[in-house]
Amino acid sequence: MNKPRGRGVARFMTDSKCVRPTAAARVETVHRLVGDTFVPVALSIGDADSFRAKVETSNLGTVRMNRLHFSGDIVLRRTPRQLSRAAPQLIEHHGPEYLKVAVHVAGGCVISQDGRQANLSPGDYVFYDTTRPFDFAVSGDFHMYSAILPRQLVRIPPAQLSRLTARRFDGRVGAGALLAPFLVELGRQTIKEPQTASIRLADALFDMLEASLCEQLARARPEGRSRVQPDLMLRIFGFVERNLGDPGLDGMAIAAAFHLSLRQLQRLFETDGHTVTEWIRNRRIEHCRKDLANAELVAVPVGVIGARWGLVNAAHFSRLFKAAHGLSPREYRAWALS
Repeated sequence: MNKPRGRGVARFMTDSKCVRPTAAARVETVHRLVGDTFVPVALSIGDADSFRAKVETSNLGTVRMNRLHFSGDIVLRRTPRQLSRAAPQLIEHHGPEYLKVAVHVAGGCVISQDGRQANLSPGDYVFYDTTRPFDFAVSGDFHMYSAILPRQLVRIPPAQLSRLTARRFDGRVGAGALLAPFLVELGRQTIKEPQTASIRLADALFDMLEASLCEQLARARPEGRSRVQPDLMLRIFGFVERNLGDPGLDGMAIAAAFHLSLRQLQRLFETDGHTVTEWIRNRRIEHCRKDLANAELVAVPVGVIGARWGLVNAAHFSRLFKAAHGLSPREYRAWALS
């Protein structure tokens, strides 16, 4: 199967003329399909003779949208052995570490990760992380829309994300009532008319995803931890977002704003797998990336965009951006707007 390039759609059906009809060939083809469009997995199919699969995928900027339709029973398992194999680069200029958010439409589906199991009903949504083992089991006439996103672009620390994987969330309440239908409709439109879908819709999906994650973190009481610390971190993240344009924003400024010592602040970030400096830098680069991909800002010089988000030294901004995305800011803008 060919990966989607640019704004095209890649489609695959097990009953297409290019697929040999034998059961063994069907299993081999589905195995290759999943590995090429997602990450390497081990799989088992209940009845390979009757199993049917249809997968459609399209890239939208920093998001890969998928529509899955399986008829039959299949288990996809991401094991430590698969983790040792190089995952494909699904999204240009980003490393192969992905977060997947999926909205269940029909059929049976159970996703397991991090010692938890989510038994999904139509309308539910779920998150899981491709960098750790998971099981994905479906049955019957299964239908799902999903989005694959570079984990580095999600502004929730990995330690907090790990508390939300393989949990069933209702797509009819709270932030989920916005996220779930938006993801499904974005998947439909991106696959149906990829040339007309705006990359800015991918940024909207990120924002809704993060709102949902923050909502679920606020509701859940982390094991062995009081709710005070997660709530404090969310307030700190909000403060950072509001002040990214200030070149003087640093650990000392944040600590003073929250009446903490610098060491206390550093420990909070270390618990979630980051340093203060890394977090500020990553958030600045991400906002710059969004502005560079915005056609309405094409006339704004690259250096002005960097300075708008606190990176006033143009050469320093260019080095940081290239380290994060593999392209200079100018090159990234040309790619995103092409």
